[in-house]
Amino acid sequence: MTFSEHLRQSAAPIWKAQLRHPFVVALGKGTLSLHKFQYYILQDARYLEELARIFAVGAAKADDADTAIRFAQLIEETIVVERSLHECYGKRWKLSLQDMRSTPISPTNYAYCRHMRSVAQSGTLGELTVVALPCAWVYCEVGQHLLRKGPPQSSHPYREWLELYSSPEFANVAKWMRNLVNRCARTAGKAEKARMEEAFLISSRYEWMFWDMAWREERWPV
Repeated sequence: MTFSEHLRQSAAPIWKAQLRHPFVVALGKGTLSLHKFQYYILQDARYLEELARIFAVGAAKADDADTAIRFAQLIEETIVVERSLHECYGKRWKLSLQDMRSTPISPTNYAYCRHMRSVAQSGTLGELTVVALPCAWVYCEVGQHLLRKGPPQSSHPYREWLELYSSPEFANVAKWMRNLVNRCARTAGKAEKARMEEAFLISSRYEWMFWDMAWREERWPV
């Protein structure tokens, strides 16, 4: 069993809970309210800004040129590909990119981003990669799960989202990150592996909390 397979097994209850979350279920069926989806997209746009910064730190910590180049590509893909999806929705809702960037970050989103930043800045290359891995891997699994019976109809209100995250291209991102985690784990000591597993599980929990945050349209209480 590879280290990434061990991590996936450890997080299995959390990931199963995500597939059952009412936000994810409604998203797949196309019955999710537009207001909740708008909330989610605006918060996700804020999250992706932080994710791009994590990949930038990954490029700096890379132990070989190919890894650094791939992290640099992920920065571009995160900003260009995923943000283009957000901008597409923003245009429908008559929101400019500046409007989207000025959206106040939610409590859960803020905490998740600070968790990733802390691990990325203070941890090893393996810890940095593993703290961001659930984001790519979970979305790939959710996208494929929701389209397990076939592609969405052209009338599906969230068709573009489903097509992006169920795509082979997006699956390749998660696969590359898993391979890097496995490579780093082969030379990591017991203490580092324990930190990697803790970071992975916390990020997995935050992924569930992100769906829940959007479902509740979470706001700061004061």
